[in-house]
Amino acid sequence: MSDYDDSPVLIEPGNPCIFCEIVAGRAPASVTYEDNRVLGFLTVGPVTPSHLMVIPKRHYAFVAEMDEETGAHLFRASMRMAAALRNSGLRCEGVNWFLADGEAAFQEIFHVHLHVFPRFRGDTFKLDADWSVHPPREELDATAAQIRAAYADPSAGRHSSEGLG
Repeated sequence: MSDYDDSPVLIEPGNPCIFCEIVAGRAPASVTYEDNRVLGFLTVGPVTPSHLMVIPKRHYAFVAEMDEETGAHLFRASMRMAAALRNSGLRCEGVNWFLADGEAAFQEIFHVHLHVFPRFRGDTFKLDADWSVHPPREELDATAAQIRAAYADPSAGRHSSEGLG
């Protein structure tokens, strides 16, 4: 039996999160999926037409606050939403998933949300990075060792509520 609490939790009673407001039915949403743990809905600021988001109903500002069971459920629901986009007859030649975790990652609404949006030739979405940087193997191995150590002890090195180490 799970100890999961499916009631939404607001950040502050006087200043609720917009996604918590949507979950509570106090803000409008064009819902694409709902169960006792997650809610899927179309975003009002789409990257491409039919861009949707899947959120946990319970408030978690950052991924590190969310239990793994909820995270797995969130991703399973997003996989079904991606399949639904592909099978809907809407324009969809591919699908991107995007989750921003923390301000430095461009998170603007501090309630975990996974963007799921259709892609098609000629759409305007772009990723801009310097893909030519290739660190030496020694640097990659040292970084991998550091990540393995943190994975073995997830509480080691945590310095903030954002789960940064």
